[in-house]
Amino acid sequence: MPIEPSRSGGPFVPISNRSSSASAPVDADAKMGADAAAFAASEVWRHVVDAMADAALVLDANGTVVHANALVREMFAMAGTGQPISLVSRHPDFLAALDRVQATGERSSVGLRERVPVERQLSATIAALPVASPAPGVPRLLVTFRDLTEQEKLEQMRVDFIANASHELRTPLASLRGYVETLQGAASNDAAARERFLGIMWSQTIRMTRLVDDLLSLSRIEMRTHIAPSGVVDLNSVATFVCQTLEPIARGQNVKLTLVGASGPANVRGEREEIVQLVQNLVQNAIKYGRDGGSAAVSIVRSSERGRLGSRLSVIVRDDGPGIPSQHLPRLTERFYRVSVSTSREKGGTGLGLAIVKHIALRHRADLRIHSEVGVGSTFTVVFDEIEGRE
Repeated sequence: MPIEPSRSGGPFVPISNRSSSASAPVDADAKMGADAAAFAASEVWRHVVDAMADAALVLDANGTVVHANALVREMFAMAGTGQPISLVSRHPDFLAALDRVQATGERSSVGLRERVPVERQLSATIAALPVASPAPGVPRLLVTFRDLTEQEKLEQMRVDFIANASHELRTPLASLRGYVETLQGAASNDAAARERFLGIMWSQTIRMTRLVDDLLSLSRIEMRTHIAPSGVVDLNSVATFVCQTLEPIARGQNVKLTLVGASGPANVRGEREEIVQLVQNLVQNAIKYGRDGGSAAVSIVRSSERGRLGSRLSVIVRDDGPGIPSQHLPRLTERFYRVSVSTSREKGGTGLGLAIVKHIALRHRADLRIHSEVGVGSTFTVVFDEIEGRE
């Protein structure tokens, strides 16, 4: 660490680098005090702390905050200069680590789980500075904090994702294995049983194929979330294509599918294939989970609200089904989350459709809004920024 010259004209010299000289005897305590005073008066170390990428603060030997950078002040509201470190954290492991580093000079790291004002996982690293003065205001310990909360959540999501995917694949695989073993044994000469079992095996194979396709699709979209699409897509054209494609399925389930497009071109910046998938997933859900003999309505609406590029366009998909209880709404876009596991599997759902919708919306810088009322139905709205120009 560069140190400015002290007021006496000599540079600060760490204790470990000092050497004795027979020709120039000095008072060690006086020299140490002068060095400590020079170091405390120097502004260079403050600039270094302010420039650090992590939240950092400096303590004196009494555990008082001598200096804290802006990141610390954002993380801890009480981390002000002149405040005791106990106002930052009273975690026993953290306070013990401070005492240990001050006594031994050895660097130490400790994990902290803070529960107030919100629960978060932090990592604190404590290092002794090369000044042994006990004087108040003299820098003695450097403490850096790193917030690992988001990292921990992502790791938990990864673990849950793998566990859920494994479970979803294991169920049809176990079913297939059981039927194959039966066909190879007791039912090998039973034509009726063979026909029935083969039909079930075929449906389980379709289910696994759909799940793998959705997993690959979600992974591909997540990898490109940070890349803004550059194409131009007409939402009227996409909605028309999706409704024409799904009309036979809606008719087969006794659901009336209607479409109302926006007047004129409804152009947004996007990738057509992904927007088709987004609208298709929403319309399929409206058909699957809507009311028997009910309706699914698709609308392209030019919104009055203003976006980054001016006006906005909304894709609105409504159904008049049983609706979704409010406690489920915040989690609908989580991977494998289902309001009813049995109903979802019965209707061929993978639990990934709305997660895919969410990530496509994120990539297109669009807003996904969900409104549902039990006994009335559900409305899913995706709002895009409109652009000028044609495909």
